[in-house]
Amino acid sequence: MTAREIVIDPVTRVEGHGKITIQLDEKGKVSNARFHVTQFRGFEKFCEGRLFWEMPSIMPRICGICSISHGLASAKACDAILGVEIPDTARKLRELLQAGELIQSHALHFFYLASPDLLLGMDADPRERNVLRIIDEHPDLARMGIGLRRFGQTIFERLSGARIHIDYPIAGGVSGSLSGKDRDYLLAQTKQQLKAGVTGLDLAKDYIEKGGQEVESFSKFRSMYMGLVNEEGNLEVYDGSLRLKSADGKVLEEVPSEKYASIINEGVEGWSYLKFPYYSKEAFPDGMYRVGPLGRLNVCDGIDTPLAREAAKEFKRAGGNRPVHSTMFYHWARMIELVHFMEKAQRILEDQSICGTDIVRSSQPRNTEGIGVTEAPRGTLIHHYRTNERGVITRVNLIVATGHNNLAMNRSVVEVARRYVDGGQIPEATLNRFEAAIRCYDPCLSCSTHAVGQMPLTVEVLSAKGELVQTLSR
Repeated sequence: MTAREIVIDPVTRVEGHGKITIQLDEKGKVSNARFHVTQFRGFEKFCEGRLFWEMPSIMPRICGICSISHGLASAKACDAILGVEIPDTARKLRELLQAGELIQSHALHFFYLASPDLLLGMDADPRERNVLRIIDEHPDLARMGIGLRRFGQTIFERLSGARIHIDYPIAGGVSGSLSGKDRDYLLAQTKQQLKAGVTGLDLAKDYIEKGGQEVESFSKFRSMYMGLVNEEGNLEVYDGSLRLKSADGKVLEEVPSEKYASIINEGVEGWSYLKFPYYSKEAFPDGMYRVGPLGRLNVCDGIDTPLAREAAKEFKRAGGNRPVHSTMFYHWARMIELVHFMEKAQRILEDQSICGTDIVRSSQPRNTEGIGVTEAPRGTLIHHYRTNERGVITRVNLIVATGHNNLAMNRSVVEVARRYVDGGQIPEATLNRFEAAIRCYDPCLSCSTHAVGQMPLTVEVLSAKGELVQTLSR
């Protein structure tokens, strides 16, 4: 038997384009596996020469799903260049905007991208394992997903007049206030949407609890975790300190977010366009850590809204009050967060000061460097800008949430390959498990590409000489 390579191209039900390659040795055993991001964006380079004031408008165009997160991180970096603290009302409006972002993104992923695996099963007929079957068999759940996503986007619309690529966070604050009428409209929807979020949370928890050993051990491996926390050590997404925990739950680092470069280095590999961030006090690639819902739940001490607080306690008990390492638990953590952000949106909207008009601080630039760090749906997002004395951008460094998870996603592919691939024929259900492992992270590869239903998939098995010996397609 000759060595072979299995290629899964593209990976489906994720945002963007990637492929998986699995190398088998002469005995049919897995020798290596990789997750390749196959597209290039280039924002770091073509923003050079722009005025820093333009960045909060340019950066949301990176992403059709996470445009709010990029706008907020960019605005925060520009706040630092101005050297100002934004008004309290502006901060609350930014936090409301961010809550809407996390609600709509988590709802999209859970109810439409992940639910076919959870509700229909990873072994289901691939012709049926898609969102259209979910709509047919679980119409109430499908409507809940639509409602939650619509609620998040309605927040965007009521604040800015648009639902995507909005120009609302600006250097020094936000571009408009929230009217009392719009506040009342949004607040009236929160009760129903919170109920929908709790239903989704119950579904995710039930899947984990009933999934048995396969779910608990699926792509399970020890890693470090990173995310923002507030002064009390609780979950934070808009501001706070960067906390890094070991696989055993020990706090390794907790630094102001603008000091991210003191704990993070970035590696590159020739087979992927996505960078490989890693913990700087460990060698590459041993400094692997994970971010996003699983990372945030593992690093924080608790959550400060009542329903999510109790759900987080239960989540942590499931891991013996130590970090939870099973990749499938991303789904549970994601829905705990969705409930938290529904509660947070409700709390912000109940505050009358949200309709204040003191929403921007004007200033001339005081600094030639600005760093903005926030939590996007998929994890920690870092925007780092340098300017000349006239405020023209000379250098941009972006570490997007999916990038932080790059080493971990590759490790997940290896774990699935070692468990399910052992020479011979590769059944479709095994191929789907590779994709399901990647989908747990909800990666945003191009940050703008989506598909309804199922994309085409072709797997080619090559000999050691590069000759085609088998083709699987769907």
